[in-house]
Amino acid sequence: MAQKKSISTRRRFLRQSAAATGFLFAPGLIGCTSGNNNTSAEDAAPAPRRPNQDRKLGVAILGLGGYASGQIAPALQLTEHCELRGLITGSPEKLPEWQEKYNVKEANSYTYDTMDEIADNDEIDVIYVITPTATHRDFAVRAANTGKHVWCEKPMAMTAEECQDMIDACNENGVRLAIGYRMMHEPNTRKLIELTEERAYGALTGAHAYAGYGGSPPSTDNWRGQRDMGGGALYDMGVYSVNGLRYGTQMAPEAVVKATQTRQDHANAVDLTTEYTLRYPGGMLAEGKTSVVTNYNELHIEAEEGWYEMDPMQPYTGVTGETSDGKLLGPAVENQQSIQMDDDALAIMNDTEFIAPGTLGLKDVAVIQAIIESAASGQEVAIEHQG
Repeated sequence: MAQKKSISTRRRFLRQSAAATGFLFAPGLIGCTSGNNNTSAEDAAPAPRRPNQDRKLGVAILGLGGYASGQIAPALQLTEHCELRGLITGSPEKLPEWQEKYNVKEANSYTYDTMDEIADNDEIDVIYVITPTATHRDFAVRAANTGKHVWCEKPMAMTAEECQDMIDACNENGVRLAIGYRMMHEPNTRKLIELTEERAYGALTGAHAYAGYGGSPPSTDNWRGQRDMGGGALYDMGVYSVNGLRYGTQMAPEAVVKATQTRQDHANAVDLTTEYTLRYPGGMLAEGKTSVVTNYNELHIEAEEGWYEMDPMQPYTGVTGETSDGKLLGPAVENQQSIQMDDDALAIMNDTEFIAPGTLGLKDVAVIQAIIESAASGQEVAIEHQG
């Protein structure tokens, strides 16, 4: 009961702060349902941007690895509506350097063993889970149980069932859940989405999405080289192709027609390359390809009256595109993650839909599971959870 009181007090404070500074909450919307229900995220748009006169949301980063240190923490220095106020790590020796670099209080620094205490910290509004995929479910549920909103990196989890556990935990605790699909917030990519929504080049006839990077196979000493941790091409990079085909076509696939995976020759080996074909209602096919040993990076949409594409589709910088009639989708923006986090912060403040809620993350993980099943069986596999 004490925790429920703390959560209620924090949420009331956030709403009062928003009201006092001009933030309006949409009538009839409840925080937990507006972000975690089955409303189509494909139709979501960035929340309206308002003057920076509000109380910024305090974000605690959970997991101080490479993406947190190289991308998210620096991006939080550029955001207008949220800021880095907390740290949660399994490596306490990292804390002093982070505290000094980002001026984070000792009182706002936690380990995995002590993170539940963040429930009593009113300076923290959001916990951003940035850890290996296999750990997302447990950390997100723990974060939701503290009464904080949850942002989680992609892919959302290992299975659709784990994703549902995360959604349920957020709903039960009255908090919001967003997935870190930065490309869905990136302005040039949103122009491509608009072309599809408007059917600017007529009915779609096909698509492909390729996402991969070259190099040596991932080491088994690193989680990316461990199958049970979510390593390998499909979970690591393939989520970009799966999600890219979703926002690029604005359709949900109904089946994996075929799939192949190339793995190293040892037990529990991760996939180095995965290729797959998706079928959509009406019979349209789309091709996906992903790799951790070969470079490719593009999203291409074919329509009856032309085509349009992002090339490259998902690097941290330099995302641009073009159309068959010479339109350019650009120029590239300076920082994608800051746009993503500001959009998600505004959605919380305005009580509006997230661009990428938990329900969307679950749908993409269901596609990943079907691709794995199709590759193993050599058969077509129906995709669940797409309604």
